[in-house]
Amino acid sequence: MTDAVPPPRRDPAPRPLLLEADDEVPNNPRLPVLHYVAALDPAEGALAARFEAVFDAHGWPAAWRNGIFAFHHFHSTAHEVLGIYSGTVSVRLGGEGGIDVVLEPGDVVVLPAGVGHKKLSCAGALGVVGGYPEGQDADLCRPDARRFRVRVAAVSRVPVPGQDPVSGPGGPLTHHWGR
Repeated sequence: MTDAVPPPRRDPAPRPLLLEADDEVPNNPRLPVLHYVAALDPAEGALAARFEAVFDAHGWPAAWRNGIFAFHHFHSTAHEVLGIYSGTVSVRLGGEGGIDVVLEPGDVVVLPAGVGHKKLSCAGALGVVGGYPEGQDADLCRPDARRFRVRVAAVSRVPVPGQDPVSGPGGPLTHHWGR
């Protein structure tokens, strides 16, 4: 007997956030961050395991459980999905001049390659499930004006995945990311 993949709480329509590059963080000039509010219902329990099952089923294998680094960083070789399973966290997206977003249990944020992110503060024990599209391995980059052009070039080569990590084939990511 196989376990069914837990469906999204509703067909979540994410909030797209397109972030401009600065002199140190490439962000992504064509792919917006996607913020799914209450993608899974925390009241249904086992939120971390449910995120892992959903991400795995949709081609974004869960790679880790932890938190979010408290320093600006980004990935130039992979897109990233984060599912919040405990705590509430304020995250700055886009580098020092970016925007602040509050993420709560049940929320998902999909970060295109190149998008800077940093934990600003959290309430409660922060728990995050993170993953990357199949075939993509994340590096860890910090803002660096000297390496900016090289990283912009690397980000532009990261392929768009074929599935939305929350809704699967035909989900919102495929619309927002032009797949």
